[in-house]
Amino acid sequence: MKKLIVINGTMGVGKSTVCRELTKLLTPCAWLDGDWCWMMNPFAVDDENIAMVTDNICHLLRGFLQNSHFEYVIFCWVIHEKAILDGLLAQLGDLDYSLSVITLSASPEALQARLLRDVSAGLRDEGIVARSLARLPLYASMDTFHLDVSDRSAADAACQIAALVKTE
Repeated sequence: MKKLIVINGTMGVGKSTVCRELTKLLTPCAWLDGDWCWMMNPFAVDDENIAMVTDNICHLLRGFLQNSHFEYVIFCWVIHEKAILDGLLAQLGDLDYSLSVITLSASPEALQARLLRDVSAGLRDEGIVARSLARLPLYASMDTFHLDVSDRSAADAACQIAALVKTE
């Protein structure tokens, strides 16, 4: 049976970096970063764009899940509300797959340090620090497998996730 692995967490916690490592461990796989569907200029979050991005994500996930070449489908995104995940999964409800949802978290200090490195490198704007720290508590109450990556390398986190997914 296909396995859909959803990696969520606040901005800058390391979802993309962990998923990059995870693709080396879970093969054959496909990886979709939900942020790729938001690559637009100007960046505008409104009802029309939210619907478009959601439809695009579901279309791509559906394609990966139906493709015979992949055993694992890895999806990462900033999913800070259960309703967002439920909405995506509802559109995939007719497909046969097992689901693992892993929430990456970090201490506020570790998260801030990561984000400030990205800001210094010109990868993110300064406002991301406050926005991401404000969302951090939203993930604590999610009914998922939680993995604290404060003091863990991306490769180590990926190994732990791969072991979890392979035993489910």
